[in-house]
Amino acid sequence: MAVSDLQPEPDQTLVEAVMEMIRQRIATRSLTPGARVPSLRRLAGTLGVSKSTAVEAYDRLVAEGTITARPGSGFFVTRRTRPFSLAPRAPRADQTIDPLWIMRQSLDLGGGVPKPGCGWLPSHWLPDTALRRAMRGLARDTSADLAEYDSLLGFPPLRRHLADRLDGRGIEAGPDRILLTDSGTQAIDLVCRFLLQPGDTVLLDDPCYFNFQAILRAHRVTVACVPYTPNGPDLEGFARAAAEHRPRLYLTNATLHNPTGASLPAASVHRLLKIAEAHDMVVVEDDIFADFETEPAPRLAAFDGLERVIHIGSFSKTLSAALRCGFVAARPDWIDGMADLKLATAFGNGSMAAQLVHRMLIDGSYRRHMDAVRGKLARAMGETARRLRSAGLRLWTEPRGGMFLWAELPEGIDSTAVARRALEEGVVLAPGNVFSPSGSAGRFLRFNVAQCAEPRIFETLGRAMAAPADVTPPVVLPDRATDGGTHPG
Repeated sequence: MAVSDLQPEPDQTLVEAVMEMIRQRIATRSLTPGARVPSLRRLAGTLGVSKSTAVEAYDRLVAEGTITARPGSGFFVTRRTRPFSLAPRAPRADQTIDPLWIMRQSLDLGGGVPKPGCGWLPSHWLPDTALRRAMRGLARDTSADLAEYDSLLGFPPLRRHLADRLDGRGIEAGPDRILLTDSGTQAIDLVCRFLLQPGDTVLLDDPCYFNFQAILRAHRVTVACVPYTPNGPDLEGFARAAAEHRPRLYLTNATLHNPTGASLPAASVHRLLKIAEAHDMVVVEDDIFADFETEPAPRLAAFDGLERVIHIGSFSKTLSAALRCGFVAARPDWIDGMADLKLATAFGNGSMAAQLVHRMLIDGSYRRHMDAVRGKLARAMGETARRLRSAGLRLWTEPRGGMFLWAELPEGIDSTAVARRALEEGVVLAPGNVFSPSGSAGRFLRFNVAQCAEPRIFETLGRAMAAPADVTPPVVLPDRATDGGTHPG
């Protein structure tokens, strides 16, 4: 091993360069399993690095399992063989189209693959610099507690700030009526655990966010669905379903609905709440897209006063998918019950994510970030709408903000078949029946406009639409699924 062998890349530290050299010698079998690697003193002298650099490199190689330390004897290559590299997983075009299909494909394929069907912002749209600044500030803050469990309801300063933000939307919720969660999904799961029993019925929009169906399936409840319109759920159908099925919950996105992008007008909010009250139904308002909104829309929780409405929010879509922080606002006795459930299932709150979110909310960086995101989304919405129309698709509605467009394919073209063909070319689309409890959205696709910048998305879409019809396995749904009907969750 000569000094000239050590050639750090521009973005490598000396420690990383030493580690890579050892890995390469193992990969080329010049160091075989069980062989002793050079001593720390010899390595440092040969490469012209400090002993502390050699110590750190070996410590990290031991930690990753590449070498092992034997006290009094030195360091040795581990005896287990390791692959030279792991090939990326190929897309599974034959996988069943079910409510989790989009998530499986989007997460399995990793970065670098166009994902107009996914439900999050591109990473380069997110506030990386501001987030790193907040992390450094938290690390330097000696008053910040980074080791203990958080309080029962979660980081109090964040709950106080959230109460003020909700008040700005007309929702009166003091800090004691807010429970922090690890995500909006965990908040929905807690609500279901607290209020539902197996066999209960839950009312969903048709179409709706696909993970609503997956969560309810996990809770072994029955789903009833009501057709969704550009002005919210069909209220006549909503009343019929409420009377017929006596659902315990209605779960919805009242603002910037997923997948359609529609929002409830005030008149519909009032009537929907009257129906829910008449049938003793709890309404769960998933409002995780609130900060994408360009024009304020009425909130169910504001009209109801958090009596039978449970309000849910999250920062995973707006700040970082890796920064898991959500919340649920509800009446005090329900918050107490859900807090106990959170203790039983998660044991406590992770305060670091909450502290980071709070820092970004109070220093102005979150507000500036969201101002920029809304501008980008507006431009992307216009451009994506133009491209979809040019491709022959019809827009179901013109959203007032957000990231989603719900588009209908021409007669005779099935979105499941189109999505499978696009996946074969490495493009993840979102077929309509993933979102439809009744399986009645076979000609629709959901597009995330923030993820539609690459021209090849629309080139692939055009080829997938033009391909000859083939026999495609249908979306798997229970036998009784119909508009306004029920199916087992």
